[in-house]
Amino acid sequence: MARPQTISAGSPPADARRIWLPGLDGMRLVAATLVFTFHFAFQFPFRDKWAADTYMTLFHRAGPIGVGFFFVLSGFILTLIAKPGEPARRFWRRRAVKVAPNHVVAWVIAAILMLWLGVSIRWQSAVPNLFLIHSWFPRSDTFFSMDFVSWSLSAEVFFYACFPLFRRAVMAIRPERLWWWAAGLVAATWVIPFVAELLPDKPMYFTIPTYRVWLIQMAPPVRALEFVLGMVMARIVMTGKWIRLPLWAAMTLLFGGYVLASNIAEPWSFVAATSGPIALVVAAGATADMEGTWSPFRSRAFVRGGELSFAFYLLHWMVLNFGHMALGATKTWGTAEAVGLGLFAFVLSWGLAWLLNRYVEEPLMRRFARPRAKSEPVAVPGTAEEQPIAPVAG
Repeated sequence: MARPQTISAGSPPADARRIWLPGLDGMRLVAATLVFTFHFAFQFPFRDKWAADTYMTLFHRAGPIGVGFFFVLSGFILTLIAKPGEPARRFWRRRAVKVAPNHVVAWVIAAILMLWLGVSIRWQSAVPNLFLIHSWFPRSDTFFSMDFVSWSLSAEVFFYACFPLFRRAVMAIRPERLWWWAAGLVAATWVIPFVAELLPDKPMYFTIPTYRVWLIQMAPPVRALEFVLGMVMARIVMTGKWIRLPLWAAMTLLFGGYVLASNIAEPWSFVAATSGPIALVVAAGATADMEGTWSPFRSRAFVRGGELSFAFYLLHWMVLNFGHMALGATKTWGTAEAVGLGLFAFVLSWGLAWLLNRYVEEPLMRRFARPRAKSEPVAVPGTAEEQPIAPVAG
């Protein structure tokens, strides 16, 4: 693979659309895999209690990290590649072509599988889901409807709608104050669970009241804190205010955040414990790509996985959940069998993701993502701009 393009971190690049950050693309593969391991845990496939407890201990906070990573990365990349003076409608067009077709295909697949398996479709939830407004409703049968994981797309649609306003505000921050803003946004993620404690404690969603789960984990304006944090981190890199933290050190801090999330009260484990370290990893990874320094995520396999991660995200939960239902909704297996089924579901999800990417996502992006103007620069295939900024996890 060619050496990554090096650009100055002190100012926006002359042609931001040509930036390629392969390490960040590769990180998408890791984030998507973490989400898969999280959702596999909540299929409760292990018959052996020790295996079930061990797996749950290792991965029961992996999904929220994947979601947080994609939200922060989304704000970071979109700010880095934004073209000054570009009409908002052109930005919205690219995002709509990226998100809507894959989502509609996943929605239709979910509906077909639910009808086949005899799962009732609640149309009061299915319709908001189709139009990606379902994460605004504080009902678990609505924000977790149809293709369960699409709630995060609903949040992303809000981010995209507000991006021109967010960008104007973030670009107005004086460079010497950027780190203070980043710290303030991280602090806000710690405050939200305290606010959530004021909401009703019924009904319950597993171990947390539904309204509190919704505010902390689903509400688009709240999750926008991470998106804007990513935007601020992009400006920190662009203005030369980055602290030169090596990627390995940022990854170590994120591991520490994961350990913290696994050992503190649940409301603070979803977002607060890891939002700061995730932001540092994204900025450190981008800087490593720009300067050509060490990153373990630049191999062709990692980058290709990152390109498929949006499609994988949309399909993997249906493979796990509806596949489990087809085999027996409450069925469990021995450890070796459960691991084998998990690996099969993992490989199958990536295969289906390749089909969705190859025959839906890529053709429609080529045809409709931007006006056909000869003067328009052509983005390098596989660039961060063209990658799904969706994210990921329930």
